[in-house]
Amino acid sequence: MYFTRIEWKLVCENFYISGWFVCWYSRQALSSLDPTQQQQLLVAGSAVAVGGLLTCYYWVYQGTKTKRIPIGDGWWGAGEKPQSEDEKVFPFQVQTSDEEIQDLYDRIDRTRYTEPLEDTGFQYGFNSTYLKKVVSHWRHQFNWKKQIAILNKYPQFKTNIEGLDVHFIHVRPPHREGQRVLPLMLVHGWPGSVYEFYRILPLLTNSLDSLAFEVICPSIPGYGFSEAPHKQGFDTLAAARVFHKLMERLGFSDYYLQGGDWGAIITTNMAQMKPECVKGLHLNMLTNNMRGFGVLFSILIGRYLPWLVGFTREDVRRLFGSVGFMEKNIYEIIRETGYLHIQGTKPDSAGCGVNDSPVGLAAYILEKFSTWTDFNNRDLEDGGLERKFTLDDLLTNIMIYWTTGSIVSSMRFYKENLKTNIDNRLDNHTGVYVPTGLAAFPNEVRHVPQSWARDRFRNIYSYSYMPRGGHFTTCCSL
Repeated sequence: MYFTRIEWKLVCENFYISGWFVCWYSRQALSSLDPTQQQQLLVAGSAVAVGGLLTCYYWVYQGTKTKRIPIGDGWWGAGEKPQSEDEKVFPFQVQTSDEEIQDLYDRIDRTRYTEPLEDTGFQYGFNSTYLKKVVSHWRHQFNWKKQIAILNKYPQFKTNIEGLDVHFIHVRPPHREGQRVLPLMLVHGWPGSVYEFYRILPLLTNSLDSLAFEVICPSIPGYGFSEAPHKQGFDTLAAARVFHKLMERLGFSDYYLQGGDWGAIITTNMAQMKPECVKGLHLNMLTNNMRGFGVLFSILIGRYLPWLVGFTREDVRRLFGSVGFMEKNIYEIIRETGYLHIQGTKPDSAGCGVNDSPVGLAAYILEKFSTWTDFNNRDLEDGGLERKFTLDDLLTNIMIYWTTGSIVSSMRFYKENLKTNIDNRLDNHTGVYVPTGLAAFPNEVRHVPQSWARDRFRNIYSYSYMPRGGHFTTCCSL
C-alpha cells in the first residue's frame, strides 16, 4: 500500500507533533535522569519535530520515484556490430592441458616472497607466512584436473549476446510428478564466480518437496568463462540487459532472481528494467544511498530512540556496536575499500601484476575471502580462511580467474560503474516494486536496516536477520 501526497502530509504533521511531545515528556516525566540523558532526549525530540517538517516537504513537494528504467541496447564485441547476430546456444566444458599446468608450476616456483612484520596477522593484507602454506598446497596437493571434473559436473553453455560469448550453467531438476518448477537466476560478484553456487545447486534443483528450481548461473561478462567486453562502458545496467536477453533466449518470460555483491546490483537493475518478468527478487547484500535527511536523522536518533526511526535492537547492535556509527560504518569501510579505489580508477595498472603472478593473484583475492567473512579474521595469522572454506574450493575459484586471464577485465567492472557519479544514475532514483526478500548477514561489510531498504525496495516480503555469515554467503563450504 502506498500513501498519496495528502496522506503523507498528515503523517508528517503527526510526526512533527510527536517530536514536541517527546520534548515535553522529557521535561515532565524524566526529570530524574542526569543532565546528559535529558539533553539527549531533548535533542531527539527537537530533531523529530524538525524531521517531521523536512520529511513532509520531501514527500509532498519532491514527487515520487519512477517505476522502471529504460532497457536500452548495446554492442560490446570487437569491431562494428554485424547486420545479424548468431543466437545459437552451444555446450561448453572447462578444459586444461599439461602445458597450462606446468606453466602455473613454473611461475609458482619462481615466486619471491616478502617476510611479514611481526604480530600483524592479516592487518597488512595476506600474511606471507600463511601464504607459503597455501601455495605449497596449490603446488603439491591441489589437483586442477580433478576440480575441472567437478566444474563440468553441471551442464554449461555459451551464447553470443551483444557481441559477447556469455557463459552460463543451466541445471534442470529431475522430473517429479506434481512438482512445481520455477526458473531462478543466481548472479555472483567480485572476486567470485559461478563456482560459489555449486554447493547449493543440489538443494535447489533436487528437492523432494512440491517445489524445485530450474537454475541458471551466468558468468558476468569479463569474469571467468564469459568473454570480456571490448569497448568501454559495460556496467551493471548493461549486464542486467544481457541477462534478460539470456533468459528470453532460453524461453523464459518470467523468473526469479538472487544476487550478492555486484550480482545484487545487477539483479536489482533487472527488476527495475523489466518488473513484469521478475516474479521475485532475493538479495544477500543490501545497498542504499547513505545521504538525505531520513538516513542522517535515523543515525542521530536511532541509537537512543530506535522505534522512532524503524530500527530494531538488532539494527542498533549491527549499526553502532560498541564503537559507534562512525567507526563501524565510515572508518572501517575506508580501511577496507582501498581495492575499490584502485579498481575504480586504474584497474589495468594494478591488474598487470596479479594477471602475471599466480601467487600475487591468490593473495589479492583470498585476502577478501578472509576479511569479508569476518573482520576479526584480520587479527589471525591464517586469516581464518580454513574455518569456513577448504583450500581446494578457494583455489578452484582462483584457477578460474588464472586460466581465463580474467582478473583485469573483472577489475574493470569497477571502473565502468564508478567513472561517473553513481548517485546520478537513473537506477539510484528508481524504486524496485517486485516482491523482494532481503537477507542481512551479521558480518556483511555494511548493515542496511529494513527502514533504509524501503526507500528503494517498495515491496519487501521478507527481511531476515541471518544468525551467522558474512559477504560470501552462497560460497563453497560456508
